[in-house]
Amino acid sequence: MAPSVVSFAGLSLDTSRIMGVINVTPDSFSDGGEVFACKDAVARGRAMIKAGADILDIGGESTRPGSGEISIAEELRRVLPVIEALADSGAQLSIDTRHAEVMTRAIAAGAHIVNDITALTGDPAALQTVSDLGCPVVLMHMQGEPGTMQENPTYSDAPTDIRDYLQQRIDVCLKAGIEKSRIAIDPGIGFGKTVTHNLQLLNRIDALHGLGCAVVLGVSRKRFIGTLTGAAEPQARLPGSLAAVVYARTRGVQIFRVHDVAETRQALVLCDHIQSVTKMQGGDHDKR
Repeated sequence: MAPSVVSFAGLSLDTSRIMGVINVTPDSFSDGGEVFACKDAVARGRAMIKAGADILDIGGESTRPGSGEISIAEELRRVLPVIEALADSGAQLSIDTRHAEVMTRAIAAGAHIVNDITALTGDPAALQTVSDLGCPVVLMHMQGEPGTMQENPTYSDAPTDIRDYLQQRIDVCLKAGIEKSRIAIDPGIGFGKTVTHNLQLLNRIDALHGLGCAVVLGVSRKRFIGTLTGAAEPQARLPGSLAAVVYARTRGVQIFRVHDVAETRQALVLCDHIQSVTKMQGGDHDKR
């Protein structure tokens, strides 16, 4: 199914969009500790914008498999200075959190988008908070909690079950006064899914377009890529990440949450150009 959504968070979706990951944490699975200092996180954010990021996704709590919670005070201490420093960067800023207070404080500090791995179920106040804030929101699917989600994830049919869950969350948001134009959806690759579940989701990801929302995909450096390819270190999984991104783009996914912005941008630019060509113009094949 072809996507029908034309924009999200003020960004036109007639071209692919990149959400750069900034984990202000000591323990995230891929880049934990690399930008734990505010100045390092801000520098990475500005470098990502220069490399082609449209959105910067700033998170202060690791949600890797097996991770534990931190206090809201600590999460705020980590993310607010980074948001404030990047508020004038020209990119859309997303706050990656499941806590209503963090959402509120982050938007007040200059963030534009809420990105919630619990689809606004992790905090009883989150749904009304996003409705009141009037900001765009990314609803992600996760089975279980980060600490236990990979122990035994089970589905009748993963793509169908996850699509149905996201439809239910969209319906709840609509009833709470959150317009569909403000909602994007993320199937949550690696969040309570086996390797097979992840592959099934990617293979049938175009089915999500029927929900009428922008689709966000976060596949960058995920563990299943290492399992399938033997790339043990997250930083070594770039080729596999790019393969998944390009495949998903051919299935209409519009927004990609990634660690490697420049490389992903180059792959997506080429993918978009290939898809846009209806016929080869005379002589174009010689312009290498």
